[in-house]
Amino acid sequence: MGFANSQNKIIRWVEYRLPVLKWLDAQLIDYPTPKNLNYWWNFGSLAGVMLVVQIVTGIVLAMHYMPHGDYAFDSVEHIMRDVSWGWLLRYLHSNGGSMFFAVVYIHIFRGLYYGSYKAPREILWWFGLIILFLMMMTAFLGYVLPWGQMSFWAATVITSMFSAIPWVGDELVVWLWGGYSVDSPTLTRFYSLHYLFPFLIVGVVFVHLWALHVHGSNSPLGIDIKRPDQDKIPFHPYYTVKDLFGMMVMFFILAVFVFYLPNMLGEVINYEKANPLVTPPHIVPEWYFLPFYAILRAVPDKLGGVIAMGASISIFFVLPWLDVSKVRSAKFRPIYRQFFWIFLGDCIVLGIVGANPPEGTWLLMGRLATAYYFLHLLVIIPLIGKFEKPRPVPEGIGEPVLKDAGAPAKEG
Repeated sequence: MGFANSQNKIIRWVEYRLPVLKWLDAQLIDYPTPKNLNYWWNFGSLAGVMLVVQIVTGIVLAMHYMPHGDYAFDSVEHIMRDVSWGWLLRYLHSNGGSMFFAVVYIHIFRGLYYGSYKAPREILWWFGLIILFLMMMTAFLGYVLPWGQMSFWAATVITSMFSAIPWVGDELVVWLWGGYSVDSPTLTRFYSLHYLFPFLIVGVVFVHLWALHVHGSNSPLGIDIKRPDQDKIPFHPYYTVKDLFGMMVMFFILAVFVFYLPNMLGEVINYEKANPLVTPPHIVPEWYFLPFYAILRAVPDKLGGVIAMGASISIFFVLPWLDVSKVRSAKFRPIYRQFFWIFLGDCIVLGIVGANPPEGTWLLMGRLATAYYFLHLLVIIPLIGKFEKPRPVPEGIGEPVLKDAGAPAKEG
């Protein structure tokens, strides 16, 4: 029984004039979903939950924050020490950002493994990448706000990269800074945009869900649903229960970090107030930026590094056409599946390299891992799609189960 079927007279009166509940029933309760989705499909919902957590905690923190070079650091200390439950809100927000990126990265790699970027879901894939891009911008802007040593110098280093853009680079940097150095005007601009972008993400998420519901969710088998009455089930209660279990696991992990390891993913030096006269010995971004930071440093030319870093994300927009295989799921693509795990390992290596100084062996590893990153996407995937011979794909979702059920039992 959906929301719209309520017998409450007030609800029925409102629903007759503005059928919102009917729309919610269609999108959240009766929405037909492939019946074989596994727990890897939880992470899209978990990302939405973390977006809400970030917005709610961010709004409350913004009530006590002062976006000024003289007061920003002290206002964060005020939140931690004087505001009731301020320490909890700040740790939820900072570690919640890491959790947000973790579930989104898992969600993206699940899409890569099961071919969720292929026709007819290319636009769905594009909006997912736009969400990732907006998340990165929002996270970078937020990392600057505590106005600690690492925040200040990360802002200085990253924004200075735009000066490599021909003709307009220097003017762009001055516009970003609001002057000729990172200072209070920079902080005010970053604070304003950091507050705005999450609501922009919400808008893109709605379009992302709209695109998802046009052709429905991809399945682990990666096949089109030909028998909806047999191969699909309502989203509620079957998948809401799975999502609730996933949320409990996610919040348990988040609670471990918030209460026991609140600063594990951050830099200790960020608890020192920003000092433009003292440069930290090693400037590193948050862990979720490390692979892209390694790609940036792997190229000796400044402009080339910026282009490579931008291309490392934007290249995924054309992935649906780089992968020419007609089979979506890696379950039926043995060669692609092996290279998928190699690519995942390469991204982990890039993350490790990004956390270390760009010198000696680390620099060599970063360049090799960067070369493989682009080789995999631009060369290996197209070649695999052209020459690989996939295993036979079943006609329907229930076929593998029925086949196993009908097979004679083996004698022991």
